[in-house]
Amino acid sequence: GRRQPPPPPPPPKPPPKEEVVLTEEDYKAMYTESAKKAGYGAAAMLGVGLVSPTAAFSNMFTTFALSGVIGYQVVWGVAHSLHSPLMAVTNAVSGMTAVGGMYTMGGGLVPSTLSETLGFTATAISAVNITGGFLVTKKMLDMFKRPTDPPEFYELYAYPTAGFIGGFGLINLGFPQAASIAATASALGCIGGIAGLASQSTARMGLVSGMSGVSIGIAATIGSLSWPASTYVQLAAALGGGGFAGYEIAKRVDPTSLPQTVAAFHSLVGLAAVFSAAADYLEHAAHSPEMLDGVRLTSIALASVIGGVTTTGSVIAFGKLNGNLSSAPLQLEQRDQINMAAGAGTVAMMGLLMTMGHSHPAAGMVALAGMGVLSGGLGLHMTASIGGADMPVVITVLNSYSGWALCAEGFMLDKPILTTVGALIGSSGAILTHIMCVAMNRDIVSVLLGGYGTSATGGGEAMVFEGEATFTDVEATVENLKAAKEVIVVPGYGLAVANGQYAMAEIAKELRAQGVNLRFAIHPVAGRMPGQLNVLLAEAGVPYDIVLEMEEINDELPETDVVLVIGASDTVNSDAEDDPGSAIAGMPVIRVWEAGNVCVLKRSMGSVGYAGCDNPVFYNENTDMLLGDAKKTLDAIKAKLDD
Repeated sequence: GRRQPPPPPPPPKPPPKEEVVLTEEDYKAMYTESAKKAGYGAAAMLGVGLVSPTAAFSNMFTTFALSGVIGYQVVWGVAHSLHSPLMAVTNAVSGMTAVGGMYTMGGGLVPSTLSETLGFTATAISAVNITGGFLVTKKMLDMFKRPTDPPEFYELYAYPTAGFIGGFGLINLGFPQAASIAATASALGCIGGIAGLASQSTARMGLVSGMSGVSIGIAATIGSLSWPASTYVQLAAALGGGGFAGYEIAKRVDPTSLPQTVAAFHSLVGLAAVFSAAADYLEHAAHSPEMLDGVRLTSIALASVIGGVTTTGSVIAFGKLNGNLSSAPLQLEQRDQINMAAGAGTVAMMGLLMTMGHSHPAAGMVALAGMGVLSGGLGLHMTASIGGADMPVVITVLNSYSGWALCAEGFMLDKPILTTVGALIGSSGAILTHIMCVAMNRDIVSVLLGGYGTSATGGGEAMVFEGEATFTDVEATVENLKAAKEVIVVPGYGLAVANGQYAMAEIAKELRAQGVNLRFAIHPVAGRMPGQLNVLLAEAGVPYDIVLEMEEINDELPETDVVLVIGASDTVNSDAEDDPGSAIAGMPVIRVWEAGNVCVLKRSMGSVGYAGCDNPVFYNENTDMLLGDAKKTLDAIKAKLDD
């Protein structure tokens, strides 16, 4: 390759941290802190008991608490490589917002009132999520199949599901509690849908379980309704039309477009929650205002606000991820004051609805409109103010929001199935948010109040690097790869953009056939959503057992001969460890610089990572830069290997 003059020596690394030896007092302090948290939890439970207005509320809160614990356990058990399917399946399950819409439908063949129109719309867009979410999940999980896997016959589970629904239809006519048992079966199916993602071997069984759970839940809801035949035709149009739209969307989704698709689905969940809440209020204000008690009005307010934030926030996230909007953060003057004013106004509108909504429908309508506008504006402004580098966290936060909106619907309608499913989704998004924040060394408050690009996360000025990089060519790269015994490939979002995964899969297959121990290393925030790169590699046929997580591979890098970095920068940036003034200071990274040789495939030296940081690894003496389009370069490497 062409070698430029050597760069200046890198800045000295900070001295290694001394091992901290914990004393008895340290351990006692840890237990004391934990005991305090337990005490706060106990006090909160007692507080709920003091303010609980009805037995129905207490029962629903019990369902919420137990579902939250179950969600916490099953989501932590999901394999990291399946985090993208997890978000897709929760998208599908969150389509249970259709239940809220169905309860406010009516009017015969077409809706005749505003509340019925809102209910029809909520049901239709929820069906988009159900069909689209499950089909996207299936497409992703099918990518992980290996030729050596045994045959699968999951379609056989359609028979017991259909049998249950048919049996429910028969006994529901004379046994009123059948609907409650069907709802319980639905909840168990949805829980199984997430629990099955604990491993590759059970993931597709989990998908079948989730599909069965949602199908039973919709059937149970239909069984609890007493409509004229014409309204069932309207329902078929809503579910069928939305389902067809979801199918068409899912057909066009590939691993590269997953993040923006998930964001778009989140917006539909939020919008369905807003429409269902508004429809429920309008229906009861007109026909049974005595049922607008404090619990129902509070639930309507929460569903409206959380749904509003989720809708507009997801639309902005979609725009940033899809390239329709700039990834740079919006930096308006008085940004925090704008958010606080919108938040205060939203709370005031919630208070107006909860205090006057039962007796003054006009005031309730004003409150609903105010909550919609203010919460929507808040979601729009807060998401627009977050930089593109934090979009993986934003997506998981919005995923969590959609679950809590569904929980509010459960309290509003007194439907435990919605509360259970909502708690599962809310827990899923919250845990994924925690994982993303840890992987980026961020706290959720700093992300929501402004991400990378708004202010440095480190302290002081970032280091400035001078000097020249070392450049190489395809021929020299192939020789290095052939001579190596241990090779690690670190893909980034650039691989997805270039669509180079197939060529990389062929290179991996060829080198492994020649005796090279080639493996892949995936950073938790590689790509634009959790697990996106795992799906991308699976699509190209890379065996998932050679795709490892950052924690599994970092200790092996000093014994690695060659690291091939493809389209990644922030996740392999040594500044995260060496420069306290860097925007990514403290972020855990894959320490590629510890390998014998690093070859970086990059479009140009002028491009930087999503966080906007230069990468000193590119100027190290053991780093070779191979510039150009990633797909063309990988195709050339593959052709040279085949010679």
